[in-house]
Amino acid sequence: MDFCHTDEENIEEEKKSFQRIITAFMFYRIHSLSRLTKTINYLKSLPEQHQRLLINYSNSLETIRHCVDYNYNVILEMIKDTAYLFENQNTPSLDGWHPPDKYAPIESDLEKVQSTLKQFVRDWSTEGLEERNTCYKPIIDEILKEFPLESVTASEIKILVPGAGLGRLVFEIAKLGYTSQGNEFSVFMLIASNFVLNRCRGVNMYVLYPWIHQCDNNLETEHQMQCISFPDINPAKELPQSAHISMAAGDFLQVYTDKDEWNCIATCFFIDCANNIVAFIETIYKILKPGGIWVNLGPLLYHYSNVFDQNSIEPSYQVIKEVIKGIGFCFEKEILNVPTKYAQNPQSMLQYEYKSVYFVCRKPKFPLSLAPLTSENEVNENGIDFSLDGDEVCSNDFTGDNDGHDAEETN
Repeated sequence: MDFCHTDEENIEEEKKSFQRIITAFMFYRIHSLSRLTKTINYLKSLPEQHQRLLINYSNSLETIRHCVDYNYNVILEMIKDTAYLFENQNTPSLDGWHPPDKYAPIESDLEKVQSTLKQFVRDWSTEGLEERNTCYKPIIDEILKEFPLESVTASEIKILVPGAGLGRLVFEIAKLGYTSQGNEFSVFMLIASNFVLNRCRGVNMYVLYPWIHQCDNNLETEHQMQCISFPDINPAKELPQSAHISMAAGDFLQVYTDKDEWNCIATCFFIDCANNIVAFIETIYKILKPGGIWVNLGPLLYHYSNVFDQNSIEPSYQVIKEVIKGIGFCFEKEILNVPTKYAQNPQSMLQYEYKSVYFVCRKPKFPLSLAPLTSENEVNENGIDFSLDGDEVCSNDFTGDNDGHDAEETN
């Protein structure tokens, strides 16, 4: 995936941003062990009688140290070829690079590394199957209902998944034969999805300990140190050779500006990621083809509502529904209070469950003043562009069973 730039300042800023994210990944072990050491030192300062009573807890802290090493080894594999992630000569190389001694990444970036590890559970492990069935399956079922494989040429149906995360929903749609593109703003997620889709060539090749940083609400000691294996399938073998799957990096509002391009927009835990949710809805309407559908599932956990240096509006779903209709969509299906979870440790004593909204909206095929002349779906056979922050980029699509793929944050 090439980045095409014209602004030297933008190039330099993107290089710095990319380097900052890589630094956060590289600092994972240092940061994790530093926090672990603080706990161990405090434990050692307790009265000896307390330490004896906590001997099993002390042993578990040593086990967590080994789990951190396992996770870090996976991270090193994940970022090994990131200099070529976007086939961009301006992307900084990691050859011979080590974390700067005097610089530590910000806390929020380190938390995003931990969050990325948990995304592997949701998207690419057997443990995440229940979440995927709850969140992805209704969307896929609606796509199959709207575009039956026996009635359409699937590759001519273009489906966009904004907020694609680690790419499982994008993958499953492409696996059915549709032309599927994911869009993701978080470089943390893009690095991880690239690792799975382009570099994992087997089943359960890697082991992660995604819950070791959740120190509270553990019923049993082992629950914190429960491992998962990924990927649960071999992505290269599961996709047909003719599959059309791609990822576009960048801000959804900047990347997607062409009118009437997509047959379907599928959003899952996405629309609340906006500073201005109305702008998201307007863009979805604009880029959908007349007669196209928007399928949505998720809550309204507005990401910027409590970020002090960000502007944000947080309208209720009642208001959002008015906005959707006001922009021109027609509601065809709506289900309230759909129980959904997001990257949850199933063994934790604390469980977050959203009462999500599921809906299907259609962009009218013709202006209200015109009578339809045909019921056939319009199809755009143009290829798919790749984008980063609105700039055109070029890349090979992900393909099915070729081991030599070119390489390509949430709720």
